[in-house]
Amino acid sequence: MRRSPQISVVVGAYNAQRYVEQMLRGILDQTFTDFELLVVDDGSTDRTLKILRGYEKQDSRMRVIAKPHSGIVDAANLGLQEAQCELIARADADDIALPDRFEKQIRYMHQHPECHALGAQMLLVDPQGSPLMETRLPLEHDGIEKEMLAGSGWAMPQPVVMLRRTPALACGGYRKQYEWAEDLDLFLRMAENGRLANLPDVLVKYRIHMASTNHTKYAHQIAIKRSLVAEAFRRRGKEMPDDWSFTPRKIVPPAQQYRHWTYKALRHQNVAAARRHALAALRHAPLDKQSWIATLHAFRGRCR
Repeated sequence: MRRSPQISVVVGAYNAQRYVEQMLRGILDQTFTDFELLVVDDGSTDRTLKILRGYEKQDSRMRVIAKPHSGIVDAANLGLQEAQCELIARADADDIALPDRFEKQIRYMHQHPECHALGAQMLLVDPQGSPLMETRLPLEHDGIEKEMLAGSGWAMPQPVVMLRRTPALACGGYRKQYEWAEDLDLFLRMAENGRLANLPDVLVKYRIHMASTNHTKYAHQIAIKRSLVAEAFRRRGKEMPDDWSFTPRKIVPPAQQYRHWTYKALRHQNVAAARRHALAALRHAPLDKQSWIATLHAFRGRCR
C-alpha cells in the first residue's frame, strides 16, 4: 500500500496551454519530492487537458481531475476536497515554482503550527519570462492582515501560498460570491483563527501577461473589494472606517505595456523577448512613434 505524501499541490487550469508545461516542470522538479499534484482542469477548450494527461502518464504523483467549466472557485474547492494532505501548496497554471519552494515552506509550517497560511516573495516576470521586479511583501501576521483589510490581495498572493486544509475548509473554503478575489476573502477568514506569514525568500516566478486574471478581471475585483473587506471588519467586531477606499493600480494601454516589457527585457539582455514585445507594441499602436523607437532599440539589441 502506497504511503500518503506529506503535502498536496492544488492547481486550477483553464485554457492554459501556453504556460502549463513550465508550471508542471517547476513543481515536478522540486527538491522536496514527497507530494501529490492535483490539477483540476476547468473545462479547457484548448490543448491544456491533453498536455496534463501526458504528464500524468509520466509521473505517478500527478492526478488530473477534468470537470465542466464553472469557474476558478469551483475548481479550487474541488482540489481542496480531493487533497489527501493537511498541508496544501496552491499554484497557478501560468507561474513557475522555484526548486526549493516546497522544502522551505514545509519546514516553516512544521516549525510553526500556529501558522495557517504561508506565502513568500515572488519574482515578477513578463510573458516571455524576463525579470521585472521582486516583491517586498510583509512578513508578519499583523502587517499582512493590515494590508488585506486595506483591500490588497498582494499581501499574500495565492500562487505562492501553502495553507492548512482543516482551517481552510472549516471557515468555508473559497466562496463563489467573491470569485476573482476569492483568495483575499479566504485568507482574511483564515486570519481570524490562525496566523499568517510570508517568507523573505523568492520562491515563485509570477507571470504578468494580458490574459491573466489580474488584467481581465481587475474591474470586477475592484467592484467587490468594499463588500468583501466590510464583511471582514464585521466579523472582527469592528466598523469599517468611514474613509476606507481602495486605490486601484493604473491600467495602461497594451502598446505602452508592451513597450515597458521591451525595455525591461533589454536591460536583462533578453533580446529575443524584447523583440517579441516590441512587435506586439507595433501591432497595437502602429502609428505611435514610441512603438517604432522601442522596436528599433529591440532589433539593435540595446536600450540606447
